[in-house]
Amino acid sequence: MEQISLNQAFGGSQGVYRHSSAVCGVDMTFSVYVPPHAEGARLPVVWYLSGLTCTHANVTEKGEFRRLCAELGLIFVAPDTSPRGEGVADDPQGAYDFGLGAGFYVDATQAPFDKHYRMESYVTQELPALIAAHFPADMARQSIMGHSMGGHGALTICLTHPERYKAVSAFAPIVAPSRVPWGHKALGGYLGPDRAAWRRHDAVALIEDGARLPDLLVDQGEADQFLAEQLRTDLLRDVCARTGQKATIRSHPGYDHSYYFIASFMGDHLAWHAERLR
Repeated sequence: MEQISLNQAFGGSQGVYRHSSAVCGVDMTFSVYVPPHAEGARLPVVWYLSGLTCTHANVTEKGEFRRLCAELGLIFVAPDTSPRGEGVADDPQGAYDFGLGAGFYVDATQAPFDKHYRMESYVTQELPALIAAHFPADMARQSIMGHSMGGHGALTICLTHPERYKAVSAFAPIVAPSRVPWGHKALGGYLGPDRAAWRRHDAVALIEDGARLPDLLVDQGEADQFLAEQLRTDLLRDVCARTGQKATIRSHPGYDHSYYFIASFMGDHLAWHAERLR
């Protein structure tokens, strides 16, 4: 593991690292904030999954999470959104919503993407092992959150592995990718045309099929330009009501899809996670 940068912040350390990923077959970059802590302490871990076009850097530079993580004693880990580098397949037209920067947190089964696009295994297996080996992390206390495509990833991964994560939350998530254009393109391209295979990567479908969590938190801006066509928060609200899945789903007038929105409610989400990670 190579340290790219390390900066002190709020008494803790913000690092950026690179390593050779056996799962993805290329070098992967991620960031980790470690709060101030007593020697020998093991700290809970919050995973943050970013949205389309993002890298680890977007939340690291704009998320305004460090002061709260320092106060709450949370390690904050932000991986990349896809494999990158020479030989990694991309959208043939260079579109932003598929290929590089748009891994959708699935393990691709369709060529040529199946060679490198294994983001579910990377986020749930390989990177956690690396964090456990190199940082003061208590891997018995993990939670997960994300934005947009990353909100989709956080919800579906937690619904699939409920025993692993103590909490989940999302900012403006893609809640039902099987029913929206972004999801049709990504799930079809990575997993193929069989829509039955898409269901385990669709939060609404997973809840319909019986997956349950103790609770979940979602914040959505009402001025989000992607809300009506791509995000469909209404479908998550409806399925939770129909199935009895406990959920806190909040709408905020005037807020859009940007990191200004995320930063505005980051404190609420970190407090939500810290309470459940105690």
